[in-house]
Amino acid sequence: MSQRISFKVHGTVQGVNFRSFTQKKASSYGLTGWVSNTTNDKVVGEAQGDGEAVKKLLKNLNNGPPAAHVVKVEKEELDVKEGETSFSVR
Repeated sequence: MSQRISFKVHGTVQGVNFRSFTQKKASSYGLTGWVSNTTNDKVVGEAQGDGEAVKKLLKNLNNGPPAAHVVKVEKEELDVKEGETSFSVR
């Protein structure tokens, strides 16, 4: 069953290829959505797809790429969006 979440990642997550890492992982799991930097040094986004794939992505977000230091990942359930075909970096 499809689900959609929003996420916000806190820590050393900008300038460490976090968005690219997230896009690659999400795409490999067949998820759609987006990821973006914020003006206050966090990374935010939305991911949609199979519940197990979303759980895998959340695990990846908690670890991040090698140069990242993740302090906290916040997530919130959202309504599923129709028509998305890929996972993009904004």
